[in-house]
Amino acid sequence: MRADRALGSRHADPCERANAPLIVFSASIGLTVASLGARLWPAEWAPQAATLLVWPRWRGDWGNGLDAARDTVQAMANALVAYQPVLLVAPDNDARYDIGQRQSDGRLAHDGLVVADVAADDIWARDTGPVTVMAEGRRHFVDFRFDGWGGKFAARADDELCAQLQAAGWLGADPLEHVDQVLEGGSIETNGQGVILTTRRCLLDGKRNPGATREALDALLAERLGAHTVHWLAHGELIGDDTDGHIDTLVRFVDVGTLVYQGCDRPDDAQHDALTAMADELATLTDSAGTPYRLVALPLPAAQYDPEDGHRLPAGYANFLVANGCVLVPAFDDPADTEAARLIGECFPDRRIIPIDSRALIRQHGGLHCAAMQIPALTVA
Repeated sequence: MRADRALGSRHADPCERANAPLIVFSASIGLTVASLGARLWPAEWAPQAATLLVWPRWRGDWGNGLDAARDTVQAMANALVAYQPVLLVAPDNDARYDIGQRQSDGRLAHDGLVVADVAADDIWARDTGPVTVMAEGRRHFVDFRFDGWGGKFAARADDELCAQLQAAGWLGADPLEHVDQVLEGGSIETNGQGVILTTRRCLLDGKRNPGATREALDALLAERLGAHTVHWLAHGELIGDDTDGHIDTLVRFVDVGTLVYQGCDRPDDAQHDALTAMADELATLTDSAGTPYRLVALPLPAAQYDPEDGHRLPAGYANFLVANGCVLVPAFDDPADTEAARLIGECFPDRRIIPIDSRALIRQHGGLHCAAMQIPALTVA
């Protein structure tokens, strides 16, 4: 663990650290936000205090893919701890035992990783963990309701994840704000300067917040996340996606003026028309100064199919994960892996690009970004 990261105990009082060598999100590096009055939702490339991950649960939905899913989360954790702490949720006793076994035999890191015994239904921390904003010189953890992506899956423990993390002391002394509206972290993307990108199909489809209007959701994003501009995409989807078009599977900010998106240059692919329409739509967007965004198209991997029932899986490269000194990039044992890593690497020249085999995660219709949530450091960048 590095001294310039946010480390210590889970207690608000730093004098108690000796009794609990765990994470507390209290350290600052760079420019603090002490004088910042308005809310700021930091971009993912801003300095981070830690990454939240959840260990795959034996009694979850993984079936015979459980070991492969655990191997993938292990690979993510091992890559991340070289750059920042990882808070790993163990949702039950079996998960805690498996984590311990992997640490004992050297497969899973010890240093930089702490384990929290907190219940969870599944691993998708992007959607169940807190969305963190900066205000009044501190972090505010925003806890939107989670209903299993519009009621598709059981979600009681996942909906309570943020509250349980706070109750157990894992979020330190920063406040947790419960918001009654349903919203998942994977459905929104920011450039860190008040611009949010989302999709109409996810947030306005009527399943999550029946009767909600675009105007009401714009006001919610302004109030809670400090958004002054919200771009609502009408096009784009990956076949097999359970989330009704989460933006983090389609389009990502990589700096304040650049959008990286999932392209498709194969007219015979069933996703071609939707992804092409999305690319055309992105070309019409401008920033608050009226300047068009720079656009970077990612290649599309060959179609991936579930080995048991043969349905198509939502494989793509936009679901990469940015951390302090690295970017974890999805890989599918496909020739396009190399080109996708190169393009993303050009967007983050100061970070190490680490491909992570994501085939186990897309079997449950998720990916690297879906499985992680960053906790920002107390900085502005």
